[in-house]
Amino acid sequence: MNERAQTSRPLPVPSGRLNRFTRLGTMTAGIAGNMAIQALSEVGRGTRPDMRSLLMTPANMRRMADQLARMRGAAMKVGQLISMDAGDVLPPELADIMARLRDQAHFMPPRQLKQVLSKNWGGDWLRAFKRFDVHPIAAASIGQVHRALLRDGRDLAIKVQYPGIARSIDSDVANVAGLIRMSGLLPKGFDFAPYIEEARTQLHEETDYVREGAHLTHFARLLAGDDDFQVPALQPDWSTGDILTMSYVQGSPIEAAIQKPQIERNRIASVLIDLTLRELFEFGVTQSDPNFANYRYNPDTGKIILLDFGATRYLDPALTQSYRDLMRAGLAADTAGLRTAAIRMQFIDGDGPFDARILSMIEAVFAALRSDGPFDFSDRSLSKQLTREGAALAQAGYVPPPLPMDSLYLQRKFGGMFLLADRLGASVPVRDQLARFVS
Repeated sequence: MNERAQTSRPLPVPSGRLNRFTRLGTMTAGIAGNMAIQALSEVGRGTRPDMRSLLMTPANMRRMADQLARMRGAAMKVGQLISMDAGDVLPPELADIMARLRDQAHFMPPRQLKQVLSKNWGGDWLRAFKRFDVHPIAAASIGQVHRALLRDGRDLAIKVQYPGIARSIDSDVANVAGLIRMSGLLPKGFDFAPYIEEARTQLHEETDYVREGAHLTHFARLLAGDDDFQVPALQPDWSTGDILTMSYVQGSPIEAAIQKPQIERNRIASVLIDLTLRELFEFGVTQSDPNFANYRYNPDTGKIILLDFGATRYLDPALTQSYRDLMRAGLAADTAGLRTAAIRMQFIDGDGPFDARILSMIEAVFAALRSDGPFDFSDRSLSKQLTREGAALAQAGYVPPPLPMDSLYLQRKFGGMFLLADRLGASVPVRDQLARFVS
């Protein structure tokens, strides 16, 4: 969840499908109108208008990002998914719009919040509470979180789903997909359909709070008694399909740990990477959203608090084995084994014109991880090298193939852990950690 609710504004969530469709249509018409006016102006000056540059003006970019953020739900989530999963192949202008949606979230005004709570808990629900904070402590694309204290003493974090979000998913996804296609900015040959379908599927799953509650309980069991992690406890008597209630756990933003000594920052990054590997190789289930806001840090206990299990996915054992083979070959500098695993995982075709360059990038990652001593995440040389290679591939006309979605989610999780370790300036013996799971 996005911990920026304090700086956002209360805005009613449009709940009717017609209302939401009209808002998207109005936004599209407004952008098209701006483009037409600008194009006529350029024609009047005797120049040929560039439709791409006309679309991606600062005013149009703000209009798109702001309106999608107001819509919340699918309209906002599509942008988040696309920017996370396809950001490397989107043009900078479109990627910038989508990336803005990761950091924007408004919240429901009190009257609309009360309507949702009364619908789920009955009209006299407030009698059971000693305190209910109307201002949310977090807000995101699907719902917002409130802290409350029951008269029986339970300190709660209550996630309330925005009204109409679940019913609007299919139409919102289709409308936003049309808007992105209208932009004409997608790389030629890029298969956009799988991302859109996955956004639709994931949103249906994430709006199912009964499902998320089950995943929350599952992870709490998996990590019961763990010295490094804490998972809030589900409160089923106050949970419904639209409301997920759990125990409130005190913590600070995970990034705040940057103020801690180096040894503690190394430990935090190390246990998070270890948890990612446990999810892949031991649990067979992963919380696939590496948003920093899903991790909190308790400086008193040193524990990391895990939040938001809406994007939890069970993993195919065959995919797990493929990652084990890939990592084993990479750690052993086995180029032939690495190539075989990369083909099986569809990272390369086997006879494609870009295979050698992609395989070289994979080898560069493992070469860095194989080096003696801890891997220094604050050293940007590897990421800069991969960025240069990726840009060169795009310039040469490379279009990523449609990977299995579980692979994309795992790549996103790995990337998120890399970014978090980088943010903490951590040094971690990643080679030794990988070896424990794949040897």
